[in-house]
Amino acid sequence: LELSERLGIPVMIRMVTRLAHSRSSVTLGARLPQNALHQGPRDTQWTLLPSYARRLYRELLDKEKKLTALADESPFNHLNLAGADRSLGVVTSGLGTNYFLEAVGGTSPWPHLAIGHYPAPTGLLRELLANVDKVLFIEEGYPFLEARVRGLLDNWNGRLLGRSTGHVPTSGELTPDIAAAALGLPTAAPCPDKSAIPGRPPQLCVGCPHGDTFKAMKAALEGHPFPYISSDIGCYTLGYYQPFEVGDSCLCMGASITMASGASHAGAHPVLCVIGDSTFIHSGMTGLIGAVRGNNNMTVVILDNGTTAMTGTQESMATGENLDKVILGLGVDPAHFRVITPLLRQHEANVQVFREEIAHRGLSVVVARRPCIQIVKSPKA
Repeated sequence: LELSERLGIPVMIRMVTRLAHSRSSVTLGARLPQNALHQGPRDTQWTLLPSYARRLYRELLDKEKKLTALADESPFNHLNLAGADRSLGVVTSGLGTNYFLEAVGGTSPWPHLAIGHYPAPTGLLRELLANVDKVLFIEEGYPFLEARVRGLLDNWNGRLLGRSTGHVPTSGELTPDIAAAALGLPTAAPCPDKSAIPGRPPQLCVGCPHGDTFKAMKAALEGHPFPYISSDIGCYTLGYYQPFEVGDSCLCMGASITMASGASHAGAHPVLCVIGDSTFIHSGMTGLIGAVRGNNNMTVVILDNGTTAMTGTQESMATGENLDKVILGLGVDPAHFRVITPLLRQHEANVQVFREEIAHRGLSVVVARRPCIQIVKSPKA
């Protein structure tokens, strides 16, 4: 935040899957007071007319020089030339640093540059390169640093190793064993045979209303050899797995409705899509407006469980009656707007609703409304 305010640019933390799925102790510093409210110059930063944009781009290029200098001085970038074996230098970043140190037992026999602050610290990189024969990059995700360093240097063909050269696998998460193998070090003992342990993919909670909705949809689609169902981002994406096997696509928030629209324009039938109440408000409304305008031959199924369930039951911006008003306000025909309660005892009635709306050659919307089991079990104050 301090760096962002000093230079007037956004500063991002690069996240990877393993870091996002980890936890750690946090050391709190002194609490800072909130900055005083102030208004910046009116005609510079936020009005990107061409005359302003050209000047701002030149200013950004000037800031790049400062950013590179700051990276060379950053306490998050460490160059250690103490390693006696100069046949190789190692460049690591993020979790790759942890995995490398674990693989070598905490002390590197090679010169080592740990990078935690971008852009690439060119001064430290050149100092490392001047002291070694080859360099191995160990980083999580794409070969981000490796690609940029290749662009910085001349006459280093064959001397820069990493994901691009196959010395580190080109796909998949990084692990300490992968780092060790890339360095030619012994890896940990293999895990016991796990072939007898059944797989346990993620699944909907016991009592989740989505399961009853999916059962009704599947029953209504019996007899249709090639139904197309697009899904969206949320708990209900798990309907792709057995026993429901609902969903032929899941791309990004809101894409269920737009992909279903595309399928309907191509002549597919029946076409359905599933989207949650919070995702619908976030990114689905614009797709529904287009479907209304074209009266596309498709059925939009909005799973209204009254919360943003996938990320911790945060408040949804429109649910229940408010959600109904939004849907109808976008122009959906009230004759083909249906609300069902996804419960086992309502199964036959729900199947009939789906059959009727699938048979309708035009746009229909079905809202499956029942609270998420998690907010029923632990209601918030």
